Amino acid sequence: MTISEAAAAATARTATTTTKTKASSTTTANATNNIANRLPGKSLKYEKLIKQPQMQSGTTSVTGTQTDVDADADTDADADAFVDCGHLNKHFGNGHATPSDLYYHHPTTSEHITDRSMLLPPEHTANGFLPSGIVTYKAKTNGFNYDFNSTSSTSIGSVNGGGGCSGGGAGGGASSAISSSLCHCCNLIARRCNRINVRRCILALFGITMVSIFYYTRYVGTDMFDGLIQRDTHPAPIINCRMINSAGKHIRDASPAPDHRSEARLRIDPKVLVFVETTYSGLGRDIAELLVYNRIKYKIEVAGKSLPVLTNLDKGRYGVIVFENLDKYLNMDKWNRELLDKYCREYSVGIVGFVSPSEETLVGAQLRDFPLFVHTNLRLRDASLNPGSSVLRLTRAGETAWGALPGDDWAVFQHNHSTYEPVEWAQRNTQEYPADSVGQVQLPLTTVLQDRGQLDGIQRVLFGSSLRFWLHRLVFLDALSYLSHGQLSLSLERMILVDIDDIFVGEKSTRLRPDDVRALIATQKIIAGMVPGFRFNLGFSGKYYHHGTREENLGDDFLLQNVQEFNWFSHMWKHQQPHLYDNLTLLMAEMQLNYAFAKEHNIPTNSGYSISPHHSGVYPAHELLYMAWKQVWNVKVTSTEEYPHLRPARLRRGFIHRNIMVLPRQTCGLFTHTMYIDRYPGGRDKLDESIQGGELFQTIVYNPINIFMTHMSNYGSDRLALYTFQSVIKFLQCWTNLKLASAPPIQLAEMYFHLHPEEVDPVWGNPCDDARHKKIWSKTKNCDSLPKFLVIGPQKTGTTALYTFLSMHGSVASNIPSPDTFEEVQFFNGNNYYRGLDWYMDFFPSETLPNTSSPMPTAVGTPRYMFEKSATYFDGEAVPKRAHALLPHAKIVTILISPAKRAYSWYQHQRAHGDVIANNYSFYQVITASDSAPRALKDLRNRCLNPGKYAQHLEHWLAYYPAQQLHIIDGEQLRLNPIDVMNELQRFLKIQPLLDYSNHLRYDVKKGFYCQAVSEKRNKCLGKSKGRQYPQMDERSAKLLQRYYLNHNTALVKLLKKLGSRPIPQWLKDDLSTGT
Repeated sequence: MTISEAAAAATARTATTTTKTKASSTTTANATNNIANRLPGKSLKYEKLIKQPQMQSGTTSVTGTQTDVDADADTDADADAFVDCGHLNKHFGNGHATPSDLYYHHPTTSEHITDRSMLLPPEHTANGFLPSGIVTYKAKTNGFNYDFNSTSSTSIGSVNGGGGCSGGGAGGGASSAISSSLCHCCNLIARRCNRINVRRCILALFGITMVSIFYYTRYVGTDMFDGLIQRDTHPAPIINCRMINSAGKHIRDASPAPDHRSEARLRIDPKVLVFVETTYSGLGRDIAELLVYNRIKYKIEVAGKSLPVLTNLDKGRYGVIVFENLDKYLNMDKWNRELLDKYCREYSVGIVGFVSPSEETLVGAQLRDFPLFVHTNLRLRDASLNPGSSVLRLTRAGETAWGALPGDDWAVFQHNHSTYEPVEWAQRNTQEYPADSVGQVQLPLTTVLQDRGQLDGIQRVLFGSSLRFWLHRLVFLDALSYLSHGQLSLSLERMILVDIDDIFVGEKSTRLRPDDVRALIATQKIIAGMVPGFRFNLGFSGKYYHHGTREENLGDDFLLQNVQEFNWFSHMWKHQQPHLYDNLTLLMAEMQLNYAFAKEHNIPTNSGYSISPHHSGVYPAHELLYMAWKQVWNVKVTSTEEYPHLRPARLRRGFIHRNIMVLPRQTCGLFTHTMYIDRYPGGRDKLDESIQGGELFQTIVYNPINIFMTHMSNYGSDRLALYTFQSVIKFLQCWTNLKLASAPPIQLAEMYFHLHPEEVDPVWGNPCDDARHKKIWSKTKNCDSLPKFLVIGPQKTGTTALYTFLSMHGSVASNIPSPDTFEEVQFFNGNNYYRGLDWYMDFFPSETLPNTSSPMPTAVGTPRYMFEKSATYFDGEAVPKRAHALLPHAKIVTILISPAKRAYSWYQHQRAHGDVIANNYSFYQVITASDSAPRALKDLRNRCLNPGKYAQHLEHWLAYYPAQQLHIIDGEQLRLNPIDVMNELQRFLKIQPLLDYSNHLRYDVKKGFYCQAVSEKRNKCLGKSKGRQYPQMDERSAKLLQRYYLNHNTALVKLLKKLGSRPIPQWLKDDLSTGT
């Protein structure tokens, strides 16, 4: 009841009671109040009298009685009403009541107690509890008396949640103290309302409330106000498994997962051949992505074309054949069908087929040549697995996936032969077909079927729907394992590490409270019961310790009191991004502050693991970060979600740089802003979908090593991270035979690179091709300075001459010379690549110097076409992949001459440079050295012969670069007619303006090749080592090389014709004619 309502009720009661009582002239006025709004022009006075039954004290006259109900309602209110609130008098104007106006009428002594220290009435008397007093109000106006009972104090007190002003049930701590004080002040205001009007009373109350809120928000904290609106919305895991008890243990001892391995696997390669309808078909793309996620090799072929080569000598090239559309297999032409079936029988290769949806609905249609019938375009629900199926290995049977299955185009199988056995069942969706289900028992329908091969000797697994249903993805992996005789089996061991980033970092009301820390410890124990060795891994930034509310600061303290419960790793002191530091000393100083904080609070510092905020500086690699990590924290392992890119997650990989192992980091669907279940994007159903067979579940299934990124805010508020991981781990136990475990980061890193040794070497990408990478890359770096084209060699074909001619162009510039390899950086091959991208880019400054020696000089800052020439790139095995990762749009320029001539020239080059092997063995001895020869001799042989396999190396480059970006120069034409060659090259590179080389190149008779014309009479030629005259190659060696390169030269001709618009060089024609 509000103040206005209380006054109105009092007025009504007065009108009734005045006819039954006598007016008293001896009543002492204790308080006055102007209620002109209700009685215009009148001066109304209230007198409150408190007396015991059958008792009257002093000059107080009883003018009305109060009912028992009214008296009881006022008892508690009156008890609190006499609290000393005199300090609030300053809020009232002159003429208002003074502290002496507030009195307590003692029930036994009839004394008015005005001492502020005694205003609180005693709760007991000698005879027990005080009886309910009779409280009346007497209103006096000019000639009129109004007597009425009042419950105004109770009404005012009712703002405290309906519990009066006694403070009971209002909560504890500071919150209850405020509520109690507010109630006392409300009672005081109610007593003083005899002199001020109701509107002023409300305004005063509102003012006091605002001041209180401001004071406690500004100087005390917001905990109590947060508590007023805080709801207990912590979601509880709802995964129910019939086979697992509450402790996460299987009720019955589960039989071990079957081992699919047999001797038949030794005759096939671990590779999958996938036949798709088109290169863009949806199911075919899903199959390919699933294979990539699990690092299973595969080859895509469009069905309907001729079969690829299926064997390699006496071994099958493919372990399983997959048909995106089963009809493509059933209706294959007779020749190819017989050839494929023969291969499958001879090498024990199985077939996986998917029934493709179609507009036509089939009912009991028989599959061609098989005693098998299908029904299509059905809606199904409630899938379950056959516990007796020999196909299942990764997948565990025993549970039911309740609810409608995705899609309305399911096919089910019916069979009448013992070769067939169901792998998966489902029920018809009775909600979709209610008329069909009345009074009928629903029989399980076979949705995945195993063919044991008893009919034709070929084993198959047939799916009635695509991979949209999450359970089909697991069964598909099991089918690959079973049909390949274990050659494509996945390991069942899974390692899980959960990082909690940003400990102590966060805005107020987003941080951990003591209860959150207790929940964290309790859930960790539960998960450790399901995942041996599990402990949360906490990353901290000490700068923001005690930057929360009072209760959150207690949470910080409680976390440190339990520091031994968790694993710990370091962030940056101020959570700053390391790529913003260009000074190693400053970066180390930041890390040392965090290190000192850890020592002060007994946080372990020997984990050897660290995470950079926002993964800054890890990839793209900021060299200063790796150096500082080593020196301050002795970091051995880190992780990032950015290598090579954030998306798609299935392609995240690891690498090692500067002896620091970088592991792929996974996301779990929780980010810094996902703190409340009802605010989760898509709602709780979306999160549960990820847990129950969705993205998070599949991430763990597909990755042997899982490091998950979470944030401190995910463990406060609704504690979504605790719910998420407890739920997904239990769901994994329900549906898979995976063996979950956890270990410290260093141990995980060693396991990872043991499983994937091919990922040890990093592949540096272009930071400017990824917006996320560009944000966490040093601001001093500029992609515009990277080369626009590469001259890749091979060696001894004229690359140095081409480099010289290009440098004559004012708009073209090359790298700064290397002190070790001169004009060649040789970054993409050899150990220079491990020095990192920063090392490479230092050779290409953003602001190039003016080219004053060029016939067409340029000014400072003029845009230049940057290029790099390294002749060893041509035949480097890893070079095309590395170059394309960093320079995907670069043009590739190569020079080809007779491979035999090139081999002999390299041998003579080594002799001229004092090579011991070249000076002690003849050219013939070198090129005929066997594999049992000394290593140095074999190395020289390989450097002479291998680069000349032109077609093989060009194919390697064309696997990464399109033909439009490749330019092949005839080395003989470069020597004899460089002007035309350079003009053609300028057009290919689209260099502007064009340089007329006819005015700047001149044939030098002494050298025997073209040189730069400096003046009319002077040429600038290459050094003495260029154009050197060698003895003619011996005939025996020449004939041997002609035979050796015959097949390679033939392949080169075919490749040049395939590329088109490239004439066959004369030297190639001559080599082929002589060789034949």
